[in-house]
Amino acid sequence: MIIVLKPDAGEIEIQHIVDRLEQYGFKTYLSKAAERTIIGAIGDERALRDKPLSTLPGVEKVVPILKPFKLVSKDFKKESTVLDIKGIKIGGKHIAVMAGPCSVEGRDMLFYIAERVYRAGARILRGGAFKPRTSPYAFQGLGEEGLKYLREAADSFGMLVVTELMDPRDIDLILKYTDIVQIGARNMQNFRLLKEVGKAKVPVLLKRGLSATIKEFLMAAEYIASEGNNDIILCERGIRSFDTETRNILDLSAIPVIKSMSHLPVIADPSHGTGRADCILPMAQAAIAAGADGLIVEVHHCPEEALSDGDQSILPDDFDLLMKRVKIIAATLERHIEE
Repeated sequence: MIIVLKPDAGEIEIQHIVDRLEQYGFKTYLSKAAERTIIGAIGDERALRDKPLSTLPGVEKVVPILKPFKLVSKDFKKESTVLDIKGIKIGGKHIAVMAGPCSVEGRDMLFYIAERVYRAGARILRGGAFKPRTSPYAFQGLGEEGLKYLREAADSFGMLVVTELMDPRDIDLILKYTDIVQIGARNMQNFRLLKEVGKAKVPVLLKRGLSATIKEFLMAAEYIASEGNNDIILCERGIRSFDTETRNILDLSAIPVIKSMSHLPVIADPSHGTGRADCILPMAQAAIAAGADGLIVEVHHCPEEALSDGDQSILPDDFDLLMKRVKIIAATLERHIEE
């Protein structure tokens, strides 16, 4: 439920309400908006059957949240969340672009790609150090060595790092080097992993599962938020289809649908969403037009020799063109690419 407070409710009244809710076994979440302060309360509402909260000092009204996802819903927070990660904003008028190779294959290649995507306007460097692959014999990443390269390259160009966490046992290692922890599509419903990143209070990029409904996607985000971490970026990265012409179907309709249901920022992944380099540019443009708060794009200087996902990686020159195009589209929507 949501407890909406009166405009003049003071800290003593707010603390009294929080204490009373926690006494009844509820977890509480305080959200201070521009016009109102609200308290989110998650728990068994039967405990309040004979205890009307509306009579407490400072309470204006009590509103039930009917959706199964509470903290990430628009009911809990009407305003769209804008994340500020070390000066890079995501959401609202701000569009952030993440770019880099699928896998970190070596220091020289990473530095070259990092420089090219930075010059084009990307401010978040993506790259996998631990790679979840369908085949156990495929390249699995460089591990900590790859993480060190990511951090070094990002620091050289004033960028942030986003990289994937696959195992809760690696969280401390990942947090040494990254600014945003990515939870991949295969781990969207790895609930232990979601809880761990929720407790870590680090910004999280949560990718939609291969066959996940939007409701399931938002429930996965709720796992993170329920542990006290609201710095969540949702990523539409394509869902499974009967068609074999593309790797996945990039569900562009999910972007406005999710934004109507949740206050969290939503970005798009046209690389995994299509699996085809020739589709990345048009789908990136379409995603921004559909209201996406950012993009995550795979870029490689020699895709035919890439150790993973070469088919869905674009050349740096093509990324330059992509950035020029999406900046124009963003401007027509009175938004801008974060640089």
